[in-house]
Amino acid sequence: MARPIRVEFPGAVYHVMARGNERRAIFRDDQDRRRFLHTVEQTVERFGLRVHAFCLMPNHYHLLVGTPRANLSQALGWLQVTYTVRFNRRHRRSGHLFQGRFKAQLVEADGYAQWLVEYLHLNPVRPRRKEELIAAERAAELDAYPWSSHGDYAGLRRAPTKWLCLDWLRYWGADRVAARRGYRQRIAAAFAAGRLKSPWEQVRGGLVLGGDELRRRVAQVIGRKSGLEEAAWTKAENQQRAQERLNELLAMEADDRVQLWALVRLTNRRQAELARVYGYRDGSGVAYAIRSVEAESARNEQTAAKLSRLKDEIYRL
Repeated sequence: MARPIRVEFPGAVYHVMARGNERRAIFRDDQDRRRFLHTVEQTVERFGLRVHAFCLMPNHYHLLVGTPRANLSQALGWLQVTYTVRFNRRHRRSGHLFQGRFKAQLVEADGYAQWLVEYLHLNPVRPRRKEELIAAERAAELDAYPWSSHGDYAGLRRAPTKWLCLDWLRYWGADRVAARRGYRQRIAAAFAAGRLKSPWEQVRGGLVLGGDELRRRVAQVIGRKSGLEEAAWTKAENQQRAQERLNELLAMEADDRVQLWALVRLTNRRQAELARVYGYRDGSGVAYAIRSVEAESARNEQTAAKLSRLKDEIYRL
């Protein structure tokens, strides 16, 4: 199994998730859950983490974590090893508890904090099948669920979680009262709608949930490493950026032949696939259009310059 890429820098924010080995339970009862949260509290104190949200499920956990000290691997490694030792001692077992290393996705808080917190908190009541709707009658069940930070955000918990950082409440309102009201309204809206779209669909390369600035910073950090996984990620990210830039350029191009030439020659799109999109019967029509514009570029300086600019722009990326 390929090792996960770790990108660490001061102030980074992550969505962290780890499953039980062979998808088995990592919490057998409430005492295990309390012990895990106590271990999280110790991790916060020892490593200076900021835990913005959490949710415990039977065979996995979710954390939204900030790392002022750029020490995610050290901190989460300690958390999982320490909890595993405690779990094994209590249940008289040995061996791995978690399935490999934890997963960590870098997150742009300003753009995704609300979405992530709400989606994470809805885990206990979300159907296993993605196409099914969240049952409206399960709203009370969510409010009663004690093993996530939902109660802290909604203002339902009698004794607030001391080690939980609630700075992100500001995304729902200007003050704490308004923010909690706004949060509860958003959760109620998810039940009314029946589903909340998954933020994981927007994760880039399995690693980044954010905009261009965060992606550039991640690319800079990864670019200084020489591992095979880092090289593969960099290649895939550059290809994605090139495709996005090409889409921007072709949106302003009226000549279908130029569009087809760029998609086939610069990004290796299949001609048969493009034939359906551009209204040709099969790939031979696309091939003819490409040959036509290439022939034109040999005698027309304007067309030649257009193709050259597209090529230079994409190859630079």
